[in-house]
Order: sequence, then structure tokens, then C-alpha cells
Amino acid sequence: MQGLSAAPPAAFLLLVCLSELLPLPAAAAPDAERELSPSSRLAAGAARVALHYLNFQTASPGKLQALGQVRKATLKTIPDSGHKYYLQFTTEDYKSGENAGSCLATVLYPNTKSPPVVSIKCMQSKDQEQIQEEDNRLYQKLRHQKKPITGNNIPDSHGNIEPALESVWALAVAGSSYIMWEKSRENMGYFMAQVKSVKQWIRKDDFTEFDYTILLHEIPTQDIISCHMRLTWLPGHPLKVKYFCASVNHGLEDGSGMESGSAAGVLHEKGPNF
Repeated sequence: MQGLSAAPPAAFLLLVCLSELLPLPAAAAPDAERELSPSSRLAAGAARVALHYLNFQTASPGKLQALGQVRKATLKTIPDSGHKYYLQFTTEDYKSGENAGSCLATVLYPNTKSPPVVSIKCMQSKDQEQIQEEDNRLYQKLRHQKKPITGNNIPDSHGNIEPALESVWALAVAGSSYIMWEKSRENMGYFMAQVKSVKQWIRKDDFTEFDYTILLHEIPTQDIISCHMRLTWLPGHPLKVKYFCASVNHGLEDGSGMESGSAAGVLHEKGPNF
């Protein structure tokens, strides 16, 4: 029997020498990016998610933007994370439909049930001072109401919005953008279809506060989702939104609430009571 100091057998030495001559295993190639057609549903859906996030974070009724055209879209699979979209697109002013600028964005749909992770930067054609003036005029109008604002069916069955209710409609778009961002998934998106009802609460501080019932149009299921949303707003401050939603077909669905934060993180308050 060989001792511990015995020389390795010749066959073993030959195997070691041969292994030195063999090529090393190739390193795993990074996930290739795939170009998407700018007109694809997935590209447009991801761009709208980015704008939902932006409209809520901006907290400015005068700065609301809608999707114009997707110019370029790329999809990359991130191992253990999800699908990430790299996007270039133009935007339109939500109210007038005029060109509002262009944006670069990334949208990551996590493998978990978490909301999409969005990073977005935009170049706007609208003057920032003009936007602030619009917001302040709107705020002063809301703040000095002799009677609380109430309204129903905005827009009406003909698509019209009364001038006196345009301000509460704009705030509903900003607030519902949070709900639509949080609920969106890679194959599921939302549009705000209508404000079914709105009621203003008179506060003693400087904030304005509203209770809304809004209808969201779910794509591609075509379901209508009814959401009760409480919104608090003051120009220059983050929007505060709490909500719960119920599918018209499936009853109580989910609820959440948050206080707007930076792109790095947000504060959730689950299960609001209205």
C-alpha cells in the first residue's frame, strides 16, 4: 500500500497535463437586448407606466403629460429581477394635446408583485414659471371656494367637462396616476375613464382635500375598475393619495396609500379607512 508521500500514478499526471491544454468553459454571455417595434403594445404600455409615475411624482396639474409617440424601445431580461424596458418617446400636454417635449425612461417589471420600478427624465417645451403660475391660480380658486366643490360624471356622456370642474379633473388625473402606476403589470395597463363623483373637504390648514370615485379602464381585459380615492394637495408639496379599488365584476380588489417621495423610495400606508 502506498504511503502519504508516494508519487502520483502516471495516469493521474497525464490527466492533469491534458486538462491544462483544454480551453476554459466560456463565461456566461450577458443577456442580449431585443429591439421592439415602437408601435408595439408592450412599448406603449411601458411608456405610459413611466408617465403615470412622472405625473404623480410631479404633483402638478399644470404639468400633466400624456404619451405622444414611442421613438425607440428595447427590452432586456434581467436574471432574477424581471423585464426591463429602455424607452425614448415624445409627450403631449394632457389638456391641450400640444407637443410637451420628450423623455428617456427605463421601466423594470419585477418578477414579484411589486409595482414597476421607473426612472425617467424629460425635456419639456412648457415654461416652468408658466406651469407654476397655472398651479397657483388653480390652487387659489380651489382654496377660496365659498361652498365645497361637488360634481358627478366628469366628463359627461358626450366627453365634455364643465369649466368649473376642470381643476378637480386635473387633480384626479394626477392622483389616479399613482393608482395606475402601482397596479400596472407588463401585460396589464390602465386609463382613467371618468370621475364618477367628487367632493371637496374644507380644511383649516393650507392644503386642499378631495374624495373621488373614479373609473379605470383596464387593458386588455376591458374591465372597468371603480376606485375610491382621497387626495390632498398643496402646490410645491407631494401629492398624498389613499385608495381602494373594486372590479365591477369581481368586487373588492385591493387598496393602498402613499405619500409621494423621491425616485429612491416611497412610503406605503396599507388599508386606508375613509
